[in-house]
Amino acid sequence: MRWKKLLIALAGGLGVGLFLWFDLGRFLTLEALRANRQSLMAYHAAHRALMAAGFMAVYIIQTALSLPGAAVLSLAAGAIFGSLRGTVYANIAATIGATLAFLVTRYLLRDAIQNRFGTRLETMNRELEARGFNYLLFLRLVPLFPFFLINLAAGLTRLPLRTFVLGTMIGIIPGGFVYVNAGASLATVTSLSGIASPRVLGSFALLGLFALLPVLYNRRKAGRTPPNPPAES
Repeated sequence: MRWKKLLIALAGGLGVGLFLWFDLGRFLTLEALRANRQSLMAYHAAHRALMAAGFMAVYIIQTALSLPGAAVLSLAAGAIFGSLRGTVYANIAATIGATLAFLVTRYLLRDAIQNRFGTRLETMNRELEARGFNYLLFLRLVPLFPFFLINLAAGLTRLPLRTFVLGTMIGIIPGGFVYVNAGASLATVTSLSGIASPRVLGSFALLGLFALLPVLYNRRKAGRTPPNPPAES
């Protein structure tokens, strides 16, 4: 088991190292996507299955290793595959990548991540353990914390894997669709920051509040429940 953990850690470190060494981040920019869009679409027209598999593999690796470029990959999904299929591909890939990051954190990097982000994760950890699915759904819907940080925080808790996968898959649909749909009209996108407008963010916040309603109700109900009377001797 120790050797397996070591190999996984080395593979992850090698992946991050190669990404930085070859400056692969230059391909995950809005400018690079604009420049290569026609070539990507032509390749997709000739090799549909291979293009879809390759795109999802790249997205999974990017998410699993917490590398930059998720927004551009979501735009690329829309530009290449269209809004509907692009959202499906991006959602599945992002969920798989997040799950891998979650598992690696839980079984390999718990101490290192706790030392690095401990103070930032304390509240999130406590709420995830206590409220599980609803709080995770809230975090996915409302961009209060970076996507990768939620993966790491959840891995440090006792949150069940099934709950993490389901909450992630459902929670990232609205935000993912916004970026993928924008990618389908790539010519109109001038910057990444301009995609999520205040109105869009407000809609996400409203959805997040709906996800928290059961939690708030249970808290209020628990506060109204009178304590049990002491047992008579």
